[in-house]
Amino acid sequence: MKRKLDILKNGLFKENPVLILVLGCCSVLAVSVTVLGGLGMGIALTFVLVCSNVVISLLRKVIPDKVRIPCYIVIIAAFVTLVEMIVKAFLPALYESLGVFLSLIVVNCIVLGRAEMFASKNTVGDSFFDGLGMGLGYTMVITGISIVRELLGSGTLFGLRIIPEGFQIGIITQPPGGFFTFGCAMAILVAAMAKKGKKFVPPVGCGGDCAGCGAACQEKEAVK
Repeated sequence: MKRKLDILKNGLFKENPVLILVLGCCSVLAVSVTVLGGLGMGIALTFVLVCSNVVISLLRKVIPDKVRIPCYIVIIAAFVTLVEMIVKAFLPALYESLGVFLSLIVVNCIVLGRAEMFASKNTVGDSFFDGLGMGLGYTMVITGISIVRELLGSGTLFGLRIIPEGFQIGIITQPPGGFFTFGCAMAILVAAMAKKGKKFVPPVGCGGDCAGCGAACQEKEAVK
């Protein structure tokens, strides 16, 4: 159970898909204008991540290696279609708010990346918690950015007026405001990690110890 909790926390903090791995940023910048939109997108992506991770892990020994990516996309697309149908039927306002970005979950780097890097190599239980952790990490970031952008840009939260009209910073709800807010979130993270003596970008590979990485790592080191 401790391993599964570590996998869950990994997606939330250590390898947060948006702030640490810098994946799925397009939807974060585009959909985070309102809290409802950001939260809805986060829940939808979490559902797709968890379900696709579980199914791909179940079929990991059956799917031929040469066609694994197309197979992963078909599985992911099936769950995205299911989410689209549910949202369109029961939450039409959210469906209109998310627009094309709901369909684009199919090619979201987070979902396909976890399928290739984790679910295809690990058990169903571990894959479930990996998808849940990554999805919650994404939801946490997009919701936080949405709160800032809606509050400062529109003066509302969940559509309720918080800041009197005339005191909003309208550009925050525009694309430049999205980049600015995302940049501030990244800057806060870098400052917090530097204060603790940690590097923003975690080391890739073996960090110089090639003993456990095999010939591929040693070849890369030789090229350097």
